[in-house]
Amino acid sequence: MLAHENSPLKQTPLHALHLARGAKMVPFAGYDMPVQYTAGVLKEHLHTRKDAGLFDVSHMGQLALKAKSGKVGDAALALEKLVPQDIVGIAPGRQRYAQFTNDDGACSTT
Repeated sequence: MLAHENSPLKQTPLHALHLARGAKMVPFAGYDMPVQYTAGVLKEHLHTRKDAGLFDVSHMGQLALKAKSGKVGDAALALEKLVPQDIVGIAPGRQRYAQFTNDDGACSTT
């Protein structure tokens, strides 16, 4: 048994919104996460294709990167060498979702 299996599930900042929208919630990575809404998967898919969808990434991993120099700008420049997003241009207090790519610039599935 994993250590977190007996721990209470964490909630993302959007938890109340998921419940208000009728989400079926399930345990995922230690969080109470939505897996489906009352309208059903097909209607959710069609709505996202027609209008927009919202994916709650609050449960995903985060990292803290500190440059040896102690300068935030140096850490941002170093991270920009690893991900295909603008890191230097992120305003203080904001974040950006990014992915690590392989040597060909593609996202690896392994």
